[in-house]
Amino acid sequence: MATSSVDVLIEGGKATAAPPLGPALGPLGVNIGLVVADINKKTVDFKGMQVPVKVTVDSETKQHTITIGTPPASALIKKEAKLDKGSGKPQVDFVADLKIEQIIKIAKMKEDSLTGKTLKERVKEIVGTCRAMGVKVEEVESAEAIKLINEGKFDKEIAEEKTEISAEESKQIEQERVRMQKDLEDKRAQYETSAKNIIKENEGKTSEQIRKALETAKIPEEIINKLAPKADAKKGGAPAGGKGGAKK
Repeated sequence: MATSSVDVLIEGGKATAAPPLGPALGPLGVNIGLVVADINKKTVDFKGMQVPVKVTVDSETKQHTITIGTPPASALIKKEAKLDKGSGKPQVDFVADLKIEQIIKIAKMKEDSLTGKTLKERVKEIVGTCRAMGVKVEEVESAEAIKLINEGKFDKEIAEEKTEISAEESKQIEQERVRMQKDLEDKRAQYETSAKNIIKENEGKTSEQIRKALETAKIPEEIINKLAPKADAKKGGAPAGGKGGAKK
């Protein structure tokens, strides 16, 4: 059968017959209002996000199918957790905590691109992504959350496909996020103070030696890169903080 397709980028749940969608669909002879309604129904969970949509139309019957391209799971997790980015040390520094309903919501949104055959398996995939981002689930680390899922602790929520949380739960999540961010800022300040002290104590040594001292003290790499002296231009060059020889 012959088909035609239209690819557009729309804000989730806010498609309209206005450009670019309406004019592109017009020549295909479809019911534009019905297509718009179907798109909004399929993208309602993506409110506030730009979503790629493909509308395929049968040239004879004028029947249409809609394919939704979804953002990466990590982007959806950041949206739910109100994060700009994940943790730089995801197994050590945690940046947010999500409810199982939010994980189910993301698993449903990513249904077509996940490998799990059941919603429960897909939920565990999303929890696995949380692990790489430093995001807890139901106040526990991801490995423990997966264990709880396997034990059936959230079978009721998963079976009912619950995706909504209460206003009180949403408030608690935000308070926990703010607390975690404050903890990270305090920890970063402590690391920077320690790094500066180590650099001062090792003044006169090569940049390689100073970096080694910082690594031994378990200073995070991003702080080392920010504060440590740059690598010596030549092996055996001038010590960090020292002066090179005079030019001849």
